[in-house]
Amino acid sequence: MFRKYEPKPYVQVKHPAWAKDAVMYQINLRQFTAEGTLAAAEAELPRLRDLNVDVLWLMPIHPIGEVNRKGTLGSPYAVKDYLEVNPEFGTKADLKSFVKRAHALGFKVILDWVANHTSWDNPLVTKHPDWYARDWKGDFHPTPWWDWSDIIDLDYSKPALRKYMTKALKYWVKEFDIDGYRCDVAGLVPTDFWNNARRELDKIKPVFMLAEWESKDLHEFAFDMTYAWSWWEALANVCALKADTGALYGYYAWNEKHWPAGALRMIHTTNHDKNSWEGTEFERFGAGVKAAIAFSFVTEGMPMIYNGQEAGNEKRLEFFEKDPIQWQPHEHGELLKKLIEIKKRNTALANGPWGARMQQVLNSQPERVFSFVRADKKNKVFAIFNFSAEDREVIFPTALHHGKYKDAIEGESIEFNSATPLALPAWSYQIFESN
Repeated sequence: MFRKYEPKPYVQVKHPAWAKDAVMYQINLRQFTAEGTLAAAEAELPRLRDLNVDVLWLMPIHPIGEVNRKGTLGSPYAVKDYLEVNPEFGTKADLKSFVKRAHALGFKVILDWVANHTSWDNPLVTKHPDWYARDWKGDFHPTPWWDWSDIIDLDYSKPALRKYMTKALKYWVKEFDIDGYRCDVAGLVPTDFWNNARRELDKIKPVFMLAEWESKDLHEFAFDMTYAWSWWEALANVCALKADTGALYGYYAWNEKHWPAGALRMIHTTNHDKNSWEGTEFERFGAGVKAAIAFSFVTEGMPMIYNGQEAGNEKRLEFFEKDPIQWQPHEHGELLKKLIEIKKRNTALANGPWGARMQQVLNSQPERVFSFVRADKKNKVFAIFNFSAEDREVIFPTALHHGKYKDAIEGESIEFNSATPLALPAWSYQIFESN
């Protein structure tokens, strides 16, 4: 009687089980080591294993175009050949070795894929000029409205292009055993292309797909995860004192009602674009940087670490030149390890459909103190963040958070009831866990 009225899940993608509590780590191969090679990056895998991340995202590994190149070395996103490895990074044998060693250590490896455009001197330009978009003059052209003069757009109305690009995606999964892709500007490529590509890739092995885009539609059949750019913008404005916590309430209100259940969101405080073009996480989050990092691990979504965060990198890394990270011990490295431990031991903090939804805990200073609970049948996490430059003491008028907890970082016990206040120094946070 009610069959046609039964709700159906929007997300049809089946996430791999290993994504449940995974933490992603982005590797900018050019800057990750002094050598800037796959072999040198492979030597760093034991250190990343100690950090306890799970998914290694390699920025584009392909040869870079020379025509209209930006800077000395060019952008990795100006792909000259989809089926080769950039000699700057090593050989195909080096990539196979990296993936094999990573898998042996328990990592998953995803490659960065640039389907929207190629370099001006990609062989496809001469072999298949009909696969490229044209401007009003009939010439090849970069993506409109962006300063991407080193690339030209592909035209996905061409079935032969779609077949070629899908075959190229399948090549690296078949021959190198990679575990999926992070897809550059995925929303500029037709969604039906990605839907079919995902089906064909999954026939080889279950893959994980991350879209550099923020769109509900990509989650239905193609992508496990999309970017939470609006989360980043809201939190950056709060930490810069350009907005109060209402900016976060707005994000979560929209996310709660409009984002499809079961969809994964990637949460990060910096990445290659933010770092190079918009400022380091220290510049963007200022005195609130540690609170922002901690927030990224207890909110809904999969946290992502950009290489160098664990070393407290305060430099905008060059994008078109060699500019290796200066590795050093730093308090952020220990903080990240602790936050990963907290995430993995609390089932309520699991990613996407496996984790608990955030529930607002009302407090006495809601414009600057953000507090919430995530709870499932096994445990509860109560988190409070003082996003302000003043020390604050707050009370909580509701009973949602009541109970006995342990400080997730310091290990001290505490019990919350209707009379329990909490003192929060400027830009500080507290994370409590209860089983």
